[in-house]
Amino acid sequence: KQYTLHAPPGSFRAFKALIAAEYGDVNVTVPEEFDAAAVAKLSPFGRAPVLETEKGAITSSNAICRYLAAIRPETGLLGDSVFEAAEIDSWVDFASNELDLPASVWVYPVVGYMQFSQAAYEKAKADLAASLAALDSHLLTRTFLVTDQVTLADIAVASSLVYPFKLVADKNFLKPFTNVVRWFTTCVKQEEFIAVIGAVTMCKTELKAPGQAADKKAAGGKKADKKTDKKKGKKEDKPAAPAPVKKVEHPYKIMDREAPSTMVMDTWKKTYSNAATYDESMSKFWETYDMEGFSLWHMVYNYNEENKRTFMVSNAIAGFQQRSDEVRKWCFGVMDVLGTEETTLEIKGVWMLRGDTTAHLIQANDDANWYTWTKLAGKGMPPTDETKKIVRSYWCEEDELE
Repeated sequence: KQYTLHAPPGSFRAFKALIAAEYGDVNVTVPEEFDAAAVAKLSPFGRAPVLETEKGAITSSNAICRYLAAIRPETGLLGDSVFEAAEIDSWVDFASNELDLPASVWVYPVVGYMQFSQAAYEKAKADLAASLAALDSHLLTRTFLVTDQVTLADIAVASSLVYPFKLVADKNFLKPFTNVVRWFTTCVKQEEFIAVIGAVTMCKTELKAPGQAADKKAAGGKKADKKTDKKKGKKEDKPAAPAPVKKVEHPYKIMDREAPSTMVMDTWKKTYSNAATYDESMSKFWETYDMEGFSLWHMVYNYNEENKRTFMVSNAIAGFQQRSDEVRKWCFGVMDVLGTEETTLEIKGVWMLRGDTTAHLIQANDDANWYTWTKLAGKGMPPTDETKKIVRSYWCEEDELE
């Protein structure tokens, strides 16, 4: 199905809809030229964004992103239960009610959308800081806002923060919100985010709005910069609002299109999780394994001698899997801690990757460089009985390996 999203170029309210569409591989096009007259006809409120569907138009950015996320429920963007869905909704509303207004009041004068006001500027910074403090507290013990993966909650909140974090919220402003910065950078490094908003460079120095430097005192009480342009009467250049970069298709997506596999990764993951016994799951795995489309790899950490404490090694594994989230649709892996603190702690595992190389995993996750990867099966290399034994030992054994 084809969907058309009408939105001004670079609209942050369109980001969340387009990112949700990326996660679900939903085909959404955005006209190159924004047609306000078309929006006025489609929307009873005359406001963008508006999503054109076969059944009619959907208005309101939150309704649009929820609709697009619901098209592919298997993505988990709306959670796996009614309660999780409600939690996600609360964060989507948080973005609209607590972030969008102060963020816009701070950013819009900088990009020339509204006139600068010192009082509004100071209030916007204070209000945004209060909301970020609440968000930071919530993220203290969490990787993502609701579940252990990106959901619509993360998409909506991160979308609201893209322009503030790129243009005005510098390191000094964000210093108290380390958990927010960690979470935000994790989100925007995902393939689906990059396809819509491009690579995000965090703000180093706050951009000032035209006329802002002429104020007598800045928010912190310091005298404003009295430097003026030597050429009198010259208008100050307005920083242009960044537009989303052209979508770059991921190599795995190209592979899915040009060399589709008979094996469906989501189906295998559900089989592995829901099978009554490991024997049942492995039997189904070898029945469906497509060695032309997927390869199996044994991984060994190159610096196992440095592993001293079990909890630290476990955190390293959790971090590795988290940083591999960009390619989770095309990968399945189990990593194990072998040995004891009294002897040697080793990190090893077995991964199944789309294609016949580890290059795309390494590109997504730098940590993969610190492992030695040995191919077990794949194109031109059928799985042997020994390979099947190794795979089963890592994916199924709960007590001892090897």
